[in-house]
Amino acid sequence: MDWFESAGLSLIVFLPAAGALALFAVPKAREDAQKWVALLTTGLTAVLAVAVAANFNYGGSEKFQFEVSQSWIPAIGARYHIGVDGISLPLLVLSAVVTVLAVIYSWDHWEEPRNVRGFLALILLLATGMNGTFVALDLVLFFIFFELVLLPMYFMIGIWGDSAKRRIPVLGRTVTMRLYAAIKFFIFTLFGSAFMLLGFLALYFRSGDFLGENTFDIPILIALGSQNAFGSGTFAFLVFGAMFLGFAVKVPMWPFHTWLPDAHTAAPTVGSVLLAAILLKLGSYAFLRISIPILPDMAREWAPFIGLLAVIGIIYGSLACLAQTDVKRLIAFSSVGHMGFVMLGIATMTDVGFNASLIGMVAHGLITGLLFFLAGSMHHRYHTREIARMGGNQKLMPWMGGIFAFTAMASLGLPGLAGFWGEFMSLLGAYRPLAGLSLSQFQTYMVIGAVGTVLTAGYMLWMLQRVNLGEPKAEWSDHEFHDVEPTEWLAWAPLIVAIVAIGVYPRIVLGATTDAVVNLARTAFGG
Repeated sequence: MDWFESAGLSLIVFLPAAGALALFAVPKAREDAQKWVALLTTGLTAVLAVAVAANFNYGGSEKFQFEVSQSWIPAIGARYHIGVDGISLPLLVLSAVVTVLAVIYSWDHWEEPRNVRGFLALILLLATGMNGTFVALDLVLFFIFFELVLLPMYFMIGIWGDSAKRRIPVLGRTVTMRLYAAIKFFIFTLFGSAFMLLGFLALYFRSGDFLGENTFDIPILIALGSQNAFGSGTFAFLVFGAMFLGFAVKVPMWPFHTWLPDAHTAAPTVGSVLLAAILLKLGSYAFLRISIPILPDMAREWAPFIGLLAVIGIIYGSLACLAQTDVKRLIAFSSVGHMGFVMLGIATMTDVGFNASLIGMVAHGLITGLLFFLAGSMHHRYHTREIARMGGNQKLMPWMGGIFAFTAMASLGLPGLAGFWGEFMSLLGAYRPLAGLSLSQFQTYMVIGAVGTVLTAGYMLWMLQRVNLGEPKAEWSDHEFHDVEPTEWLAWAPLIVAIVAIGVYPRIVLGATTDAVVNLARTAFGG
């Protein structure tokens, strides 16, 4: 298996890109062949990701496994350096699996304009960017993959997004809702990325003061960070702040979240699924991979501020959900709250909090991804997303109503399902944060976060009552509803199983992450 150890991660990253190119070798009229190319490509990628997980040495002392490090751009010292550890492994598997499920769901669900080849090519390019971000160990490589996802998602929203006639005034002219959402998504994330790049360049140039040569290599920069090489002065403050802006926009943290509801509402179903399940994890993952281990002293100083924004996001997201009339927009705002719990876990700067953030990311990807699948399928049948018009869904489509209720319960953090562990452990971490952080301040955050869990239950149960229960509206009396279809079962069943499995046995995720986050906490903070 030597070839797999040296080439496995590269295949996981670049096989989807090769599949995107292969799509254009298939005649445009042969849509079935295009679907099979995308399915085989993403399916093989998912198999390789699972194989990496199966061959991962969970008790090993190696920090990174399946590592490849080759000279790439010698002039600036950039390397093709990739690898995987317990922090990135669960997210890599999540990315690969959700992508193949998105292709399966797309088999019979198409948004106008109908261009199967173009749409599938965008999914595959997204997969390359997402997978690459989770394995990149060089700042230049990380930046390229981190930004690669922008263009496919921009076109996915702008071309295949919401076809509603509503138009939005922008700079003296009106544009469609989907174009407005696509532009807003692109500008917000590009703005944050500009600051992130400045932070990367600052680390690159400062590293030369200690090494004799500049480097973008993340493990080397982490080693410097563990020696407090970058200090806690103005330089470290500005660099951490620059990277914070880039990562926080991508999470998105309050108040950088405003692009998210518009992007989710306008995006096609598969776009919303990939955005919620994977793209939102890139920013929070970057905090764990780059900001905290490289600038640990500054991370400790910023922790109370990050925690404050996190709990504001939890409460704000929940209250915003109670005001929504569009089911997709409600689910979008729920992501602001759920990612608030992820960032609260990170803000505690403890191994418990880091574990909470990682299992929270995985759970949110599974649960909210499934919620967006369901919202898309209901929209496909009702031709509306208005909550007030969907009453009696349980009677019209019993299986879909049951799955929707199950997923909503998972989202509100019901014990025994995956969503519980991230919230519970995040609050547990806030009760006892890193030594040196204000105990009373973080325990206040814990109380506010606990209130957020009650509000989450409130808006989820409110949505269920309005959508699932009661009698169907009179306007649907002559309308024929089809319950869950075969391709929908194939796309949703793995998510349902994973939600239950992780809820009952969280070691599925924590078994991979624990050693890595303990090592991170010990290296960064000596604890």
